[in-house]
Amino acid sequence: MKAASDTHFYHRLLKPESLFICILLGTLVLRFAFLDLKLFHHDEAVHAWFAYQLLTNGTYIYDPVFHGPFLFYVTAGLFSIFGDSDLVGRLLPAFLGTLLVALVYPLYRMRYLDGKQMLVAALFLALSPGMVYFSRFLRNDIFIAFFSLLLVVAALAYFSSGKLRFALVAGLAAALGMSSKENMPIILVIFGTYLIYCLWTRRLVFPRTWRRDILLSAALAGGVIALFYSSFGAHPEIVLQAGQMAISHWTGMHEVQRLGGPWFFYLILFILYEVPILLLAGMGLCGFIAAHTQSLKLRSNEPERNSETGGESSGPSISSTVIERISSSFRRPEPGIAYDPKTEFIRFSLWWMITSLAVYAYLGEKVPWLILHQLLPMIFVATYRLDRLKMIIVAVGAVFLLGMTLHVAFTPGDIAEPIVQVQNSEDLRLVMQWMDESDRVAIATDTIWPLNWYYRDDDRWSKITYFGGSSNKGSLMAGNFDLIITHDQESYDDITGFEKTTLKHSYWVTYHEVKGDLIRYYLTRQVEVGSKRYDIFRSVSSV
Repeated sequence: MKAASDTHFYHRLLKPESLFICILLGTLVLRFAFLDLKLFHHDEAVHAWFAYQLLTNGTYIYDPVFHGPFLFYVTAGLFSIFGDSDLVGRLLPAFLGTLLVALVYPLYRMRYLDGKQMLVAALFLALSPGMVYFSRFLRNDIFIAFFSLLLVVAALAYFSSGKLRFALVAGLAAALGMSSKENMPIILVIFGTYLIYCLWTRRLVFPRTWRRDILLSAALAGGVIALFYSSFGAHPEIVLQAGQMAISHWTGMHEVQRLGGPWFFYLILFILYEVPILLLAGMGLCGFIAAHTQSLKLRSNEPERNSETGGESSGPSISSTVIERISSSFRRPEPGIAYDPKTEFIRFSLWWMITSLAVYAYLGEKVPWLILHQLLPMIFVATYRLDRLKMIIVAVGAVFLLGMTLHVAFTPGDIAEPIVQVQNSEDLRLVMQWMDESDRVAIATDTIWPLNWYYRDDDRWSKITYFGGSSNKGSLMAGNFDLIITHDQESYDDITGFEKTTLKHSYWVTYHEVKGDLIRYYLTRQVEVGSKRYDIFRSVSSV
């Protein structure tokens, strides 16, 4: 009896649902453990600062330079509940990064993924260095990834059940995505074009209540977008201006290529951090094309019969006309017409992946967090037809992904990785320690972020005198400062009575640093690291 009971226990433990829960628990650990281990990135400090200003002064107006309002309002809300800190600032990204993995389960329940596909997709989402790193990062892109997948899940649930609540969730997901970042319209176009294809081919059919459902969903989405972009009524004019503001800013950024790179920029990042997913997605793409080609060959060898004469069809029937195709999208398929949901979901994921890769290869602004919008569909494509060889790649790849994730997300010091873009150095902790120990501090450089964030309250900032980049020794000495901070390229050889130390302010590794010897860098992670540096002058009397 005991042996039978043990067997039953292990059988339940190895069920897809049980293993999925284990993956979800691991996801929580990777997203939330030591969440404030690293100092805020430059962009994180700016975003947190604006959220803090919204909380303390009630001031916010949409600016496309800093993306949509959703981040600022929700982060300000978290600050008001839990206090303003680095850890609290990263709670929302970590939470949505965890829920992103959880959204794989309803795809399994709706039979768009089988048990093995669900587990592999969840595992890759949980372990992916890009997904983990940017789930611990106060930027909008993990929000967009979550809202994109939520929109897909809700839309599929709506077409399956015809229930209004799923249409409303889809509308809300689209609205919150639109309120998060300006690339959400790109995703909506990708999804919309595929939806048209599915309706045209009757892979999806509108429920009978579609007019009411779409109207209510659109009204909800429009209301949410208007609330956020109007700053909850404080700036109603922005609702009509936001679209043009976003288009003007980002077309300008595309032309200027402020942070440019070659069309294969993201391919380098995939090879550095996500190579098992890239490999399996490539195999999935080739396998799907091969299977589809074989299916077409088989069908081409079966001549179409006329239902009345029994002979071969002499031409297209009335059902293939444009009017009939459009009207058929609002009717249930005839008996016998069925599509395999797993195959159709992979077909959609391929469209999503290929169009995303093409769009971001074209766009002039090349930054590492945009990899998320290409990586998400790629993970689903990687689950296509998981045979024995592919499962071996999954097992080995999971070890690779975990090791890389632990390196990029949990190394407590500076790391020579392109994924960091421009990260504030851990040297700043020593700078801030010296600032805290001093009574009067001078900052004589325009390179000040993230100090604005870390000295945001009046009590901490009161000891600081900000000169910007136009200081001289005379004005600095007249202030009788204990600590003077300058940029090392706008500094002094020495200041009498002060001890000079040079520390990193921020650092970066870009494509241009690694392209010369990618293989050597891949194996050793040895590369020249760019940086900005502070010259710190400490009063001899305070040393």
